[in-house]
Amino acid sequence: MAPFDCYKTYLALKQHFCKETYDYHKYCGKSRASLQSFYNRKDRYWFEKLSRQKSDREILDYFVANFVSCDDPDRMWIGEIIKNGESNYVSWRKRTQSLSYTFVEESEKILDIKNFDKTFLIENKRHPQIVKEYLKSSVSLETLMVYDEILHFSKEYDKILDDPVWSSISRKMKKYKSFINIDASRYMQILKDSVLGGK
Repeated sequence: MAPFDCYKTYLALKQHFCKETYDYHKYCGKSRASLQSFYNRKDRYWFEKLSRQKSDREILDYFVANFVSCDDPDRMWIGEIIKNGESNYVSWRKRTQSLSYTFVEESEKILDIKNFDKTFLIENKRHPQIVKEYLKSSVSLETLMVYDEILHFSKEYDKILDDPVWSSISRKMKKYKSFINIDASRYMQILKDSVLGGK
């Protein structure tokens, strides 16, 4: 990938995770970046370095990893990615390449098997336990999304939880969904066998 294309990938993914109306896949990663604007950037050397170090697929994953790892993609700036990008990427790869293991390990830590449903219930319009666990970093975004693929709770949460914290999480989940492949039936079986069945 050429340095300018690396820069365009960054801009397109930033738009994807920050703007409701932009979809990276629908628009094939296109952005309005100009070559002149790229050469005017003081940080262009970093895009040049990244384009030499990683394959096209790795660059895409690298930026996705960083946008889903931050608290607020709207406030993510390139300096933060330059500083923490590689560690975010390594952590993301570890979680996603062994997602079934991550899912089981995190589930065993936070689930009360006798009160399984309670983990996902909203009481008095307060965040359900699963969301609280995500906010405490006890469960990853990926595990949260696996449960959503199995239980389909996010649409209900969207209707009931009228707060910026959940809105931000919900949007991130929707935007991330097209970059992660979750086989709901497979994870349902893993949940039954390894988590619920193991207790």
